[in-house]
Amino acid sequence: MPWQPRDLMDTKREFLELALQEGANRRELCRRFGISPKTGYALLRRHALQGMGDACTPRSTRPHHSPARSSAVIEQ
Repeated sequence: MPWQPRDLMDTKREFLELALQEGANRRELCRRFGISPKTGYALLRRHALQGMGDACTPRSTRPHHSPARSSAVIEQ
């Protein structure tokens, strides 16, 4: 039976469920899920602030502010 593709939100939810268990080795979980420790701890921090559902939702990487952006006239 071939592996079924997994939804990213389900993968994040599974990581959080395992990482929040008492005695969990979070760095080993990061290796197992193929993410950096920085990403894993950021996900745990978001979970602590916003809860399970909001921590797993995709986020935009677009900057909130771009001071060096060209004006619309120059872009035209």
